[in-house]
Amino acid sequence: MGARRAPNGTEDLAVRARERDDLVQSIQNTQLTIHELDEVSRKKFEDAFTFINAQFSVAFQSLFGGGHGEMRLSEPDSSGDSGIDIVAQPPGKRLQNILLLSGGEKALTALALLIAVFRYSPSPFCILDEVDAPLDDANIGRFTELIRDMATQTQFIIITHNKRTIAKANVLYGVTMEERGVSKLIGMKLVPRADEHETAKRETVSSQRQFALAENRHSEQKPSFAAGR
Repeated sequence: MGARRAPNGTEDLAVRARERDDLVQSIQNTQLTIHELDEVSRKKFEDAFTFINAQFSVAFQSLFGGGHGEMRLSEPDSSGDSGIDIVAQPPGKRLQNILLLSGGEKALTALALLIAVFRYSPSPFCILDEVDAPLDDANIGRFTELIRDMATQTQFIIITHNKRTIAKANVLYGVTMEERGVSKLIGMKLVPRADEHETAKRETVSSQRQFALAENRHSEQKPSFAAGR
C-alpha cells in the first residue's frame, strides 16, 4: 500500500515546505562547515609553509656553504589551488629552478627540504638510502655535520657505501660472508675515548647476541646516528 496522503492540499503544502526548509538549512550548515575547514586548513598551511621555507633556506646555506634557496607558491590553477616551486641558487650560480641543477645539487636541495620538514614536525627516526652517493667529499662533510646536529631529536639510519659518512656514525651494521653461501650480520659500535675525541674505540661483535650484550653495556650512550654498508 502507498503512503497515506494529507487530507487536503494546504496541509500537504505545509509538510513539503518544512521539508524544503530543513533541506536548505542542512545545505547552509554544510557549506558553513566547509568554509570553516577551508579557513583553518589555509591558516595551518600558511604557518607551515612560512616555517618550512625559513628552515629550508637555513639548511640550504648549511649544506651548500652559502647560496640561497626558497619555496614559492605558483599561480593558482582553475580550481584555485596553488602549487609549490623550489628555486635554488648555489654559490656562484644564478637563481634557477631545481630541475636545472646538477645531480649533486638536486640531492643537497632535496636534503635541505627534508631537514626543513623534519624541523617543523620531527620524527622519532629517519631512514636515508644512498642519499650521499652523488656528493663530493666537501658536501659529505657538511651533510654529516648537519645530520649529527639533528640527531639529538631524530635517530638516523643511513644506508651508504661512502667511507666519510661511515666514519661519522655511532653504530655500524654490515653483512659479511666468511663462509661461501653463509651470510653473517656484523655490528660495530664506535665509542669516543675520554682522552682523545678524534679517535674511536671499536668494539667488533660477531653475532647478534654479542652485539645486544654490547648495547646493554653502553646503554647510557644511546646511538643516534647509524650507517649500514
